[in-house]
Formats: sequence, C-alpha cells, structure tokens
Amino acid sequence: MTNWAAAFNNAEAGVEQALADLEREKQKLREVSKVWEESTTTVRAKDNSFLMTFDGRGELTDLSFQGSKYRSLPPAQLAHQIVETIRQGRNEALAKVEKVMGTGSMTGLDFAGVASGKVDPMEMMNSLLGPMLEGLDELGMSVPDSSEKDKGKDKKSE
Repeated sequence: MTNWAAAFNNAEAGVEQALADLEREKQKLREVSKVWEESTTTVRAKDNSFLMTFDGRGELTDLSFQGSKYRSLPPAQLAHQIVETIRQGRNEALAKVEKVMGTGSMTGLDFAGVASGKVDPMEMMNSLLGPMLEGLDELGMSVPDSSEKDKGKDKKSE
C-alpha cells in the first residue's frame, strides 16, 4: 500500500506514485471488464443430472438437464442440488474475476468480496482513500468528512 504521508513529503514523487498506482488499478479494471464480457463458467450437478452456465459476473445464463435422472429425484433433493450448483457456479465465476483483480496488494481492496456482497463498498472506498486523507491531515490540509457536510446542511435548513 502506498504510504501517502511519506509520498506527500516529496510532492513530485507522490504525484508520480499516485498516477502509477491509478494506472495499475485502471489496467486491472480493463481486464476485469473483459472477463465480465467474455467469460463463462459451466458447472455440473454432483449427480450429473444437469449443467448450469454462468456469465462473467456470476449470473446464471443457462440450465440444461442431462437425461431424465432429475425426474426421479425427490423435489427437496433437486431443489437442494440446484441451489448448491448455483452457489458453486457463482463462486467459480467470481474466482475468475478475483484472479484478475485479486485483493489489491497495494490497496488491500477485495473486489471479489464487493461483487459477492461480502464486503461493503463504502468500507472499501474508505480503505482506499483513508491513508491519502491522513497524509493530507499530516500536511495541515483538512478535508471535511460527510458528517461535517451534513452539519452545514442542517444549519442552512434551520
């Protein structure tokens, strides 16, 4: 992760580092977009009774039954297999995105976690911007947080 406080001590190096970090993240996002647009994942039920295909975002795009085995399954068992296969397919599709994007070694961001709903996007943004804002504070520059902006709105409305 970039040490923003140290980087701001040398403004030129800080700007160059920030631009390099930004370009690396932009490249990763281009690669993720390609995976989302072009990738598919196909998973087979454990008993081979059906196949499911997922797009690059982990959305189910096709379900095909293999033979007639599924007809002899009790409804609760078939439903369980469908749910489990959907879970497996989504996880495999998201793993492809995570392989490209990963948890940012510099930023510590978990993009697959956001995509799967396991990570709060606001927490992710705070982890990205927090160190930079702390660096500004150490330089004597302050950036108002949202609560300070909200206080200003409250005073205007009174």
